[in-house]
Amino acid sequence: MSSYWSDFVKHLEPYSPGEQPQINNITKLNTNENPYGPSPAVINAISEAADDRLRLYPPPEAEQLKNTIANYFDLSAAQIFVGNGSDEVLAHVFNGLLSHPDKGPLLFPDISYSFYPVFCQLYGINYEKIPLADDFSVNLDQYPSNNGGIIFPNPNAPTGLLLGLEAIENLLQKNTNSVVVVDEAYIDFGGQTAASLINRYDNLLVVQTMSKSRSLAGMRVGYAMGSEHLIEGLNRIKNSFNSYPLGHLQIAAAIAAFNDEQYFKNTSQQVIAERERVVDELESLGFEVLPSKANFILAQHPTNAANELADSLREKGIIVRYFAKPRIDQFLRITIGTESQNSLLIDSLKQLL
Repeated sequence: MSSYWSDFVKHLEPYSPGEQPQINNITKLNTNENPYGPSPAVINAISEAADDRLRLYPPPEAEQLKNTIANYFDLSAAQIFVGNGSDEVLAHVFNGLLSHPDKGPLLFPDISYSFYPVFCQLYGINYEKIPLADDFSVNLDQYPSNNGGIIFPNPNAPTGLLLGLEAIENLLQKNTNSVVVVDEAYIDFGGQTAASLINRYDNLLVVQTMSKSRSLAGMRVGYAMGSEHLIEGLNRIKNSFNSYPLGHLQIAAAIAAFNDEQYFKNTSQQVIAERERVVDELESLGFEVLPSKANFILAQHPTNAANELADSLREKGIIVRYFAKPRIDQFLRITIGTESQNSLLIDSLKQLL
């Protein structure tokens, strides 16, 4: 019944998320979920919040959660914005802060989060992709000053490469006339957040998610941190779209996750340790593995096509991510799983090779 669609909808090319197979006995290493469940304190908080209060609307500004995040990052609550997953947060960022045709195109890496061009299409934002260097690193010196905004993941996805704070600060010192968005979905697996720069640069916005290091992909909680005037712009968008983006259970879960710092540190370190083990094992099998600081790796084999390896692993019940895109079409993106999942992956690759 596409005849009922508007012309706008007819020409949209939506984002394609990673496969979520609804079958048992699958080793799922394709969507960068945390292999370890959320803190027991989170489960308890959800259980305690699941009562008669669910008949009531949640607090529209999620003040308690904003205060928790602000205290964690040494910011004020007025510098925090929360939303239904970081993708919703990013949608509001693109619509409210990155659409400036009079200044120039929005800039982001050519190999990066594939939702960025989808948001640009959705909101009619002119953009330019800046090629990664030959080693797949982001070179911020290549980003021209005449732009309507700059956004990049750090670590980058799907490469996993990390930029240090010095490189980000150098960009902020030069790029003062547009918003710089650092998308930190994977920062807790080996990087240092740019949130420490917020009080010195009023055009910096840092976006994070609770889906990865906090093990809450199923709860959909994301947030942005920046100067008060940037956050106020996002609130104007949010309150023109959905006044209640986070429910009672999401708020309770997110607060509990932040409060259990030891669990967060322990599981993050487990992922990091397993990542290093998997890299060593893959390199011993002849793979080239990019130096990741995320909870995934990007790897290619010199003599085996990536798509064929992905198909062969699927036949063994292991799902990894393959991108049929220029420059990375011979790579597999592999999420770091539990020790047993990673061992199964390595053993299966040994058999296939």
